[in-house]
Amino acid sequence: MRPSENSGFIQRSNSLAESVYDAIFAQLMALNIPPGGRISVDSMVRELNVSQTPIREALGRLEGEGLVVKTHLIGYSAAPQITRRRFDELYELRLLLEPISAAKAAAGMDEAKLAFLQEAGGVMGRRDGSDERIRYSTFARQDAVFHDRILDVAGNELIRETLNHQHTHFHIFRLMFHSRVTEEALDEHEALLAAFSAGDAQAAEKAMRTHLEHSRDRLIPAFE
Repeated sequence: MRPSENSGFIQRSNSLAESVYDAIFAQLMALNIPPGGRISVDSMVRELNVSQTPIREALGRLEGEGLVVKTHLIGYSAAPQITRRRFDELYELRLLLEPISAAKAAAGMDEAKLAFLQEAGGVMGRRDGSDERIRYSTFARQDAVFHDRILDVAGNELIRETLNHQHTHFHIFRLMFHSRVTEEALDEHEALLAAFSAGDAQAAEKAMRTHLEHSRDRLIPAFE
């Protein structure tokens, strides 16, 4: 297990806990820590060259996001993979709520809101040449932020809270580590941003529905 191809050590910074979190998160997203796999705090201490404190803080945060499970007298492990039934239910829920939210966001779009969404869309920094595993884990988080910001702009806090509670993006990105997932999703983000820029509610609703359907179809092979 490694946070990057170049080094197993965490670079010291003003935010050590955040760096440790990012390293473990990247390993979970790239399946270097497989679903159900044991996570040894002592092994992480040696691998990342840090003390137990930031590792336990990171694992606690990941536990809150549903990615890590802590079992009494056993310790930490990566959460099990979501089932096909759960996967289908998550996409059914998203297809009910997110397209109409995208339409609502587009209908009330202004320059400040558009800039807010463009910053999170990820399209400006695509194909930056960084390590593929790091890019993948970064995009998993970025995709979650982008969708959350659309819901924020749409203005329905109940929908936003409901979807956030599911930690959908982290679970679905853990199904498959593949660059296609990132590149095709970025193309779909561009289509969404174009609809938002035009203030076209109908186009935004259609672009979101297409994005979700394609995302679902890209990940279904993980269950085969």
